[in-house]
Amino acid sequence: MAFQRLLVCAFLACLLAITAYSRDRLAASRRTDPPPYKELYFDQVLDHFNYNAFDVQTFKQRYLICSKFWNPNTGPIFFYTGNEGPITSFYANTGFMFDIAPQFEALIVFAEHRFYGKSLPAGPSKSFQNPYIGLLTVEQALADYAVLMDAVTAQLNATNTPIIAFGGSYGGILSSYMRQKYPNIIDGALAASAPVFGIADIGDNRTFFEDVTKYFSAVPGCGDRVREAFTAMDTLSGQGPDGYRNLSITFNLCDPLNPNGGYKQLVGWVRNAFASMAMVNYPYPAQFLAPLPAWPVNASCQYITGNPKGALAGLAQAANLFYSTSEKCHDIWAEFDDCADPTGCGTGTDATAWDYQACTQMTLSGGTYGGQEDFFPYLPWTKDLRAAYCQKHYAVVPRDSALRIEYGAQRLSAASNIIFSNGLLDPWHRGGVLQNVSETVVAVLVAEGAHHLDLRAADSRDPPSVIAARQQEVELIKRFVKDGGSGAMRCRIVIFYCDQTGVSLVQTTLLFFYQMKFCISCFFVYF
Repeated sequence: MAFQRLLVCAFLACLLAITAYSRDRLAASRRTDPPPYKELYFDQVLDHFNYNAFDVQTFKQRYLICSKFWNPNTGPIFFYTGNEGPITSFYANTGFMFDIAPQFEALIVFAEHRFYGKSLPAGPSKSFQNPYIGLLTVEQALADYAVLMDAVTAQLNATNTPIIAFGGSYGGILSSYMRQKYPNIIDGALAASAPVFGIADIGDNRTFFEDVTKYFSAVPGCGDRVREAFTAMDTLSGQGPDGYRNLSITFNLCDPLNPNGGYKQLVGWVRNAFASMAMVNYPYPAQFLAPLPAWPVNASCQYITGNPKGALAGLAQAANLFYSTSEKCHDIWAEFDDCADPTGCGTGTDATAWDYQACTQMTLSGGTYGGQEDFFPYLPWTKDLRAAYCQKHYAVVPRDSALRIEYGAQRLSAASNIIFSNGLLDPWHRGGVLQNVSETVVAVLVAEGAHHLDLRAADSRDPPSVIAARQQEVELIKRFVKDGGSGAMRCRIVIFYCDQTGVSLVQTTLLFFYQMKFCISCFFVYF
């Protein structure tokens, strides 16, 4: 009887422990809004590499910190490497980090990229003039992050704490680069939707718009209808003032189309809407890039195929879905900046910064060509066209080989502890890592995922493939944390005392060496 009671005790103990663990994970998966952050500014070195040009000048780099889940004794640091926009936007759209932070007891830090958001080295105007704009490089941004995290960990007395970098898109590229360039600081990286090949001028740079066409054409009747609409646009553009007037009315433009570049701007404006909706084709309504409904590709195709006024009216309605505004009309010059990145640069000073990066180190999409390649009008973007544009706007010549040489995208086997995740519904995915490179440089594919869907917060409408991807990522991050620290991690130790009357529970936390798949250990003591 005593032995039987011991077995029952053991069974109940593990059952309760696993239930508690699952409850914590479920609570995290239901979190929709990220917890509050503390906004801080760091006196960052203006130029990390030239000791004479700017001497000891600094600028205010913004970063956000959340310590809600952190255990300072044993919790790691989750560090988001900011990309081309205000860091607050990425904080609001990277819920995965907050979903898993409780089980890791992690500190969360989001750093803003120089020249974006509020981290402008010389203000909103002078920053984008010489000599300051020349300080907008990948190398300077990575050095910013390294110096910042060195200072933050020293201030928090956490210099031996494992740091895992997270990032999506360009931010994902930076996360992988941080692990490669600063492995003494970054112990592992999750690079979501990071086109490390495409951005380094490796492979075919026309795949982006080919895949946008593929995703829309997967909706019955949509692809042919879009081609029909663009053909109608082209026909009207050749009819002079009457055709321009018709287009202005159809697309509800604030100002009549200007014969000098107005039609090209309109085509780019429409193309940008399609590219953006393909990237954020999420299974639920979202605010990232624009307020959009669930599965915006399907939603826009319903407009295109179902508008009783014809294909062109449906195309205008689909574009309006992306550029929905409180204004009564569309200002296509304010809503879209034509730039060195055919997939879009955004607007405002962030667009200027990304345009400059697309003119210097980033090799982006090669434009659209129509015919069998894609359903868009002929708007090519060759290296010669790009070089002429960049010389005219910034007096620079693109260095397409720079990132390939410095970060060796073709020989990633020399790296370690990097997760490259890619959604197969993301038009960027063919520029990324789609196969495992080694045991620690791992490709995670999300069959039903658009642009870095796995970095977003868990949602009941998530497809199975992204749920499985996040589970795999968590297990890999656990390994990276273990490799980066002393091997110790705070785990829940549940101690059950079994006596003649039943089971009583005492729960405490101890320092426990991370040797198990799940961070739970049950100790059974029989009296």
